[in-house]
Amino acid sequence: MSKDSKLETGKPGQFFDDFLKEQGTYEEANEHAIKRVIAFQLAEAMKAEGMTKIAMAERLKTSRSQLDRLLDPANGNVTLATLARAAKAVGRSLRLELV
Repeated sequence: MSKDSKLETGKPGQFFDDFLKEQGTYEEANEHAIKRVIAFQLAEAMKAEGMTKIAMAERLKTSRSQLDRLLDPANGNVTLATLARAAKAVGRSLRLELV
């Protein structure tokens, strides 16, 4: 890397959250991370139940393509009602809290 590159460096010991806040991307990154975790947890719960995507879609009374969108970590356009129904379909519940 050359001396002229525009790489920003943080302060030693700086938390990644603080860095994202300074960059103005904290909220977006946090929302994306939450969706990734929920999609992962749903997929793992399906796997633990031995449930196929077709069976899960049937439980949710939806199409497999809709289920694929729900399980897509990059798709943030999922309603809380859909997430709650998906959690119930795998014997779990959705819990939200303000912190």
